[in-house]
Amino acid sequence: MSASLGTKAGSVPATTRSQRPGALLRLTHQLLKSKTGTIGLIIVVLVFLMAIFAAILAPADPAHTEVAKRLIPPVWMEGGNSSFPLGTDNLGRDNLSRIIYGSQVSLLVGICAVVVAGVIGITLGLLAGYYGGWLDVIIMRIVDAFLAIPGILFMLVIMSVTGPSLVTLILVLGFTNWPQYARIVRSEVLSVKERDFVRAARAVGAKDMGIIRTHILPNVASSLIVISTLSVATTIILEASMSFLGLGVQSPTVSWGVMLSDGRQYLATSWWVATFPGVAITITVLGIIFLGNFLRDTLDPRMKARGSK
Repeated sequence: MSASLGTKAGSVPATTRSQRPGALLRLTHQLLKSKTGTIGLIIVVLVFLMAIFAAILAPADPAHTEVAKRLIPPVWMEGGNSSFPLGTDNLGRDNLSRIIYGSQVSLLVGICAVVVAGVIGITLGLLAGYYGGWLDVIIMRIVDAFLAIPGILFMLVIMSVTGPSLVTLILVLGFTNWPQYARIVRSEVLSVKERDFVRAARAVGAKDMGIIRTHILPNVASSLIVISTLSVATTIILEASMSFLGLGVQSPTVSWGVMLSDGRQYLATSWWVATFPGVAITITVLGIIFLGNFLRDTLDPRMKARGSK
């Protein structure tokens, strides 16, 4: 009896491992068939490449100021200069170079903040869903308390008290967004832990941490991939918002939000200073959302069931 239970308990991970190459091929095939998914992937890859190779792609030093060349319009406008394809800002800095380097900060903050939020939220969600009882009650009440406070207000207060910096911004964004991970993971775990393969693993004496790592976490991974992808887009917008308000990334560090803040007073006369970083944020966020929506439609079983009806 124990042997049969052990086989049953261990069959899920083995099956999952054997199906991974085929599942990846199917996912790739579905991605190529999806126009929005493909567009989203192309945008995300291009932004990542732009951030990685910024030093090669940028035509000038993004921090180099030359007041004599301030507020030069884009090259296609009258008075434009081919040395500055997207014009210059109020200090004579090259807009194109600053946009290219700004992608590094946006992706760094977006990804790192999501990692911080994911580590906290996933850990607490797994513990609350698997063990239940008083631990579940305490964690969920903490989640409710965090959700009752407007996130932007919480970030403004913390950043005002601690002072703006890149590391602080990442930690604050991560600490603000973890409750959504905890709620989603908890609801998934409550369902998964009642399945037969989890009960079989308990019956053969598997330890709780082993069950969580081997049986439960892989079965909630698809939901985590979807929520994490979409959270990166939200975090990039929040980073730009905080930097725009002067409570995020500070000069001379280049950020799209800082560029928006620098250019807002020149919108009437030199629109390009704020417009191009705004366009960069919009395109990047749309690409991530397109990719996230594709992953949601493909990986979320509830969306699959809805589509099959």
